[in-house]
Amino acid sequence: MRKIRVNTSSPYDVLIERGSIKDCGKYIAEVTGKCKAAIITDDTVSALYADIVRTSLEANGFEICTFVFPHGERSKDLSTLAEIFDFLAKNSITRSDILVALGGGVVGDITGFAAASFLRGIRFVQIPTTLLAQIDSSVGGKTAVDIPAGKNLVGAFKQPEIVICDSDTLTTLPDDELACGMAEAIKYGMIRDSRLFDIIAEHDLKNINDVMDELVYTCIDIKRDVVEHDEFDTGERMILNFGHTIGHAIEGWHNYTDYTHGMGVAAGMCIITDKFAPELSGRLRKCVEAYGLPTGTEAPMSELLPFCMNDKKRTTGNISYIVCPSVGKAEIRKVAFAEFSHLMEG
Repeated sequence: MRKIRVNTSSPYDVLIERGSIKDCGKYIAEVTGKCKAAIITDDTVSALYADIVRTSLEANGFEICTFVFPHGERSKDLSTLAEIFDFLAKNSITRSDILVALGGGVVGDITGFAAASFLRGIRFVQIPTTLLAQIDSSVGGKTAVDIPAGKNLVGAFKQPEIVICDSDTLTTLPDDELACGMAEAIKYGMIRDSRLFDIIAEHDLKNINDVMDELVYTCIDIKRDVVEHDEFDTGERMILNFGHTIGHAIEGWHNYTDYTHGMGVAAGMCIITDKFAPELSGRLRKCVEAYGLPTGTEAPMSELLPFCMNDKKRTTGNISYIVCPSVGKAEIRKVAFAEFSHLMEG
């Protein structure tokens, strides 16, 4: 087992080990003690792993209840959140109990926000089952839901008690879901680690599993370092949003239906790099294309920019966006929104 300690305001460990989902109850009990655990998951993940997690938790003294909602980004909204709140109340979940986020980024985001707000805050743990969730959304404490005005606009910072990453769960992912996570992995290489980028560029969807354990560890360690320096996303942590300003806009333009988060991030990285670091475009595009991800969008920039106006990184009259002038190095640029619009449409 490999372990990464995340030293935020509420420190916790990220455990990385194949097969660890079968022993999740033991690892969670060591941190939280025995209590009632509400498993929050979606219908896809429930069919694969809910029984395994329930069995392990019960074997370690937990009393279990389970809430399952339809998979997909469109479920990450206020109506699903309200259903979770009702479920927790009906099952008499208290501040001494825990929520268990079992699934991908959508499950982790909405469960974390429920934990941050139900009873003004209860404990939760993350068992991420997608690559995107393992290397990105399960670590760092960002939780949120989407509203019609934009993605992740309503949320809170809430650190988990523990994160359990089992790389074996990634073998059940369809190619498009694995590719979605690879977009975030490419991002980590671009912003902080040129060696990681080279490793990713030397592989593709057919053989990336050969280096998956090292990839997961490296990406999480990069995020740990960034988050420890800027837990609440006011400075350096913004570099983790490389590709996201345009990417979220593309997702919104598609109404969060036929366009995944990873597709948006991949296209967003390429669009920004085409504009501000064209000498890197070919290298980045080749890597993105190797994982079946888009390098652009059919959405007109004039229609994407209104979504950018609601970006979380925007302040009054200004917006921050991320540029990588070279592989492994990221810069935060802050400009007036009118200037950003002019640059992107130019």
